[in-house]
Parts: sequence; C-alpha cells; structure tokens
Amino acid sequence: MNEPFPPLRIYPDRPSAAAAAADHAARIIKDAIAQRGEARIIAATGASQIEFVEALVGTAGIDWSRVEMFHLDEYIGLSIEHPASFRRYLLERLIRPTGITRYHLLDGESDPAETCATVGRDLQSGPIDVVFAGIGENGHVAFNDPPANFTAEAPYLIVELDDACRRQQFSEGWFPTFDDVPRQAITLSVQQLLKTNAVITLVPDTRKAAAAARCLEGPISPDAPASILRQHPGNHFYFDEAGASELSDAFRAAHVLSS
Repeated sequence: MNEPFPPLRIYPDRPSAAAAAADHAARIIKDAIAQRGEARIIAATGASQIEFVEALVGTAGIDWSRVEMFHLDEYIGLSIEHPASFRRYLLERLIRPTGITRYHLLDGESDPAETCATVGRDLQSGPIDVVFAGIGENGHVAFNDPPANFTAEAPYLIVELDDACRRQQFSEGWFPTFDDVPRQAITLSVQQLLKTNAVITLVPDTRKAAAAARCLEGPISPDAPASILRQHPGNHFYFDEAGASELSDAFRAAHVLSS
C-alpha cells in the first residue's frame, strides 16, 4: 500500500506560489498563538524565499511579539556584514520589519560546535510549529547536501558543503567567485526537521526542477535529501510551474491538488 503523499500545489508563477505559501504559514502561526499563546518557527533564507518572506511580513493579523524564531542554516566563518550572510538576510527581511524580539540566530563566526549546542538546546525547549524550507539544485534540504545524514539526532549539525551546493550559491550572485563560497555550514538536521509540526516547502524556478522531480518521484534516499520531506505528515509543497516543469504527467495526475 502506498504511503499518503504530502499535499502539493502548483501555481502559475513565483509570486502566486509565494503568496499561497505565506498565507498557509500565517494561518499556522496564528493558530499556534491562539492555542498556546505563542508560535515557534524556523525561518529559511536564500533567493527562493524572498517573495515568500515579503508576503509573510505583509500579512495582517500576526502578533509577532508572540513569535519565537529559529534559524535553518548558516555558513561557518562568514561575517554578518557579508551580503550572503543568512543572519543579515533574516535581520533585514524578517526580524526588523516585524519587530520579532525572540530570535535565535546561528552565529557562524563563533565556535560552531558551541553554537549548535546552544541554539539546539533552545530549539528543543518546546514544539516547533512550522519550518520554512526549499529544495536545492542538488536536492538538499537546509544545508543537508547529498549524501545526507538521515539518522543524526542532534538538532544542528556541522556539515561540508558539496561543490554543487556551492555553485548554486555562486550562480545566484551571493559571492563574487566560486572560491569565496564557504566550504562548511551549520544546518538543522534531518531528524530535527522531521520532529516539527509542519513544513512549508517552496520550490520555485526552473533551476530546481530536475532536483525536485528526483526527490518527489525517485526513492527516498540520502542521495536525494529533500525526498525525506515525503515522510513528514505535516509537509506541504508549493511549486510554481517552472519548478514543477520536470514532474511527470503521471505524477501530476496522481498527486497535484488544485490550487
């Protein structure tokens, strides 16, 4: 018997996919605040998240004073002043615009093992209502590059970035040369990702299409790290048509919901 597949919707373009994903994320956050008095989220960064974050920030009715934010991943050894710093990204695009006061950023400039331990303890002090995620050009989720560690129990891991991941960061314009892209990062672990209540996975752009098709239609495997999202009962996929362009007709007929 086939396992149930996470809800998957396809939208005409990046803005409409991002808006739908942000609306869903906002409902999760509001529901958590209504039920427990707070919401705990893990925020992602990168080019594919920009429209989503903008839409979420612009959503009315979220009491951001009741939101505690954690950080999905970060480069090791990169200054917060660097344009590619994920801490800088979150501060400029999410934290300052919303006024979030409870946030835990991954400091890649300090001792990475200590950062993993400290932020990990805080992360595990309560439930995580929703994590924002994507699928990398190499099939990674967060910075869990292939072959990903599917069994490590620590909430955060120190990882080596593969060349495909580093080429993506360079091609997106975050770094002046390929050699400038850091070789190590801190990332949320796959096991910790699976412990969250919900995941909003946004997959825009043709660049992600081949990896997305491999992760969704192929076997669940460390060689296709984002394939593990199919095992998360609270995961929801949001694609634009470009990101979904390599999904087979049979897969679409079987799994894509009306948007």
